[in-house]
Amino acid sequence: MTYCVAVKVDSGLVFASDTRTNAGVDHIATFRKTYTFEIPGERAIVVLTSGNLSVSQSVISRLERARYLPETESLWNTVSLYNAACLVGEALRQVQLRDGPALVQSGIDASSSFVIGGQIRGESARLFHVYPQGNFIEATDDALYFQLGESKYGKPILDRIVNSASPLHEAIKCILVSYDSTMRSNISVGAPIDLTFIPRDALQIALNQRIEEDDPYFLMVRRQWGVGVRRAFAGLPDPDWISQNT
Repeated sequence: MTYCVAVKVDSGLVFASDTRTNAGVDHIATFRKTYTFEIPGERAIVVLTSGNLSVSQSVISRLERARYLPETESLWNTVSLYNAACLVGEALRQVQLRDGPALVQSGIDASSSFVIGGQIRGESARLFHVYPQGNFIEATDDALYFQLGESKYGKPILDRIVNSASPLHEAIKCILVSYDSTMRSNISVGAPIDLTFIPRDALQIALNQRIEEDDPYFLMVRRQWGVGVRRAFAGLPDPDWISQNT
């Protein structure tokens, strides 16, 4: 399993992915799930992956190889993020067409999902969720973020905190709390966490940070969030109907 999340706010885009993959409790490995495609000052694009690792890696390889194919539309020359999402969806369908039948015949789930976002000169920042079938949806003011994989544990904090006016540093803090909640409840999600953000109109990636489980800031967030939640819970008054019936 995996957990990826991407958030689009007025001040920019934040992306995060864990790096744990597992095929049973005795076969756990670390693989990168964040990929960047960048021409500083002209475009900055980030792709997050989840699902069948062989499928997602093949899709990324196709996207990267297209850069060196003459007169081929690629993430380095396409004119919009919408077109970029189309390229991811098409690459996914091609890999599924090639490998899917053999994987399904062997009882292996061949599905894979992607989040792609960023900004290309001439348009605003955009964010898309590409489904296993290759179709996709775009983030809006009413739906500011996308999650892949083990999403349920980290969703409540995103719903409560993040809004379009959230500054990037608050979005990053919220994402780290979301990861702490997920890692606490699901062993299949684990550090390191790859964190990337693109400030609005910067047209380049401002940070690619790998956060280990013993990272001092992450440990501080984990500790203070836990203390704060317990304090808030302890401060809640008891329901009146308990005292009335005892």
